[in-house]
Amino acid sequence: MFSNNKMHFEISERRILLLVFDAVFILSALYILSLIFDYNYFVFDSGNFLSIVLLLSYVYIFGVIFEMYNLQVASNQLQILQSVMFTTTATSLAYLFTPILSPELPKQRLIIFIFYFTILGTLLIWRLFYVYFLASHRFSQNVVLICDQNQVEELVLGLESVDPHYKIIGFVNSDSVSEEDLDFHYVKEIKKNDFEDFVIKNQVSEIVIASQKTDGITADLYQQLLHLLESGNVIREYTQVYESKTQRIPVQYIARDFYRFFPFSRSNSNRLYLFLVRSMEFFFSVTGLLICAVFIPLIFIANIFANKGTLFYTQERVGKNGIIFKIYKFRTMIENSEVNGAVFATSNDRRITPFGKMMRKSRIDELPQFFNVLIGDMAVIGPRPERPFFVEEIARVMPFYETRHVIRPGLTGWAQVNYSYGESIEESLIKLQYDLYYIKHRSIFLDLSITFKTITTVLFYRGQ
Repeated sequence: MFSNNKMHFEISERRILLLVFDAVFILSALYILSLIFDYNYFVFDSGNFLSIVLLLSYVYIFGVIFEMYNLQVASNQLQILQSVMFTTTATSLAYLFTPILSPELPKQRLIIFIFYFTILGTLLIWRLFYVYFLASHRFSQNVVLICDQNQVEELVLGLESVDPHYKIIGFVNSDSVSEEDLDFHYVKEIKKNDFEDFVIKNQVSEIVIASQKTDGITADLYQQLLHLLESGNVIREYTQVYESKTQRIPVQYIARDFYRFFPFSRSNSNRLYLFLVRSMEFFFSVTGLLICAVFIPLIFIANIFANKGTLFYTQERVGKNGIIFKIYKFRTMIENSEVNGAVFATSNDRRITPFGKMMRKSRIDELPQFFNVLIGDMAVIGPRPERPFFVEEIARVMPFYETRHVIRPGLTGWAQVNYSYGESIEESLIKLQYDLYYIKHRSIFLDLSITFKTITTVLFYRGQ
């Protein structure tokens, strides 16, 4: 029986690990504090259960907002320092000033400082331990690919760029006819006869089958796969791995078989879900328009000097079922910015004024779109609506692009919170993969994740 002694945590397992041990370390530190000192603010007893739940809820909510559970942030010393400080400060303030559920404010200010620095110090010690030990490469996972010869580079880079602990150490060529003695710079080619021995010797814990052809998977290779499966090795299909690692749909890989891999989320037709979403959209759109009204006088004055054009402008966009509608925005570009025809906006676009760039970074320019949400042209969350000209251009070279139009477009979306501004057709493909992932997995939990990430985008001034 083959045993794998190398420890590895999947992405989801690492997040659960962070969530669980954040709670364990914080509560343990506060409990020890109450035993050692005469500290009566945070008491552990049956009557204090709700205040404990409240504290942990604040830690998790603000931890998500300030990216404490983003694995890239959690693996970086400087970023985790910033994230933990923001989370601890927001959690402590919210907890201290929550009435009824939290304990009464202590009379001595020193107790507040002890409470704050206990949480801060505990989280920092645990998270730095995670950075230096649990997030290190010694916990990486060895993987072998079974794929066509010409796929190796794309598949390896596509997976390892997302999860650096996911190490593809070799591949088996599934082509029935292949070129001999090719020098691959990415991973080692494993001969089919040596496949099972290689897997055992190198402690491979996962085998990924990425081949779309079956003629190269010989009877002998198939038998070796069965032996390894019986020995406890995990064998997975590439699209499944790619989707779980990247949270995108690999449309460029699955090509004509797209719909076989793409069952639409039941939420897209769930009346209760759609009613709840529409109710929340009505609330958010009214609130957003009130905020917009507050900003209008300031933006109007600044627009006269900075943008030198009309305060609002409209553009045609493609909505649900391909219906064209007009989107409303605050002006961020100079007038007559497309006299030579429609072009993609870029991150350093000269047509965007300095004041317009500030509005885009803070997402203030999109506040008028709450009117589109209110009248039903758009949703709060969904694929960003694109202009008809670009839809036609992209759809010519990109199959399935118009699949985005099966739901209403949104103010924010899975692509917006995970990827930068799309400046080309190639980048539009990546954003399409995120949009299709949302359509496939649409749910309340995914909507909440996008909401929190959007708040983070605004707080950290990451708009485009």
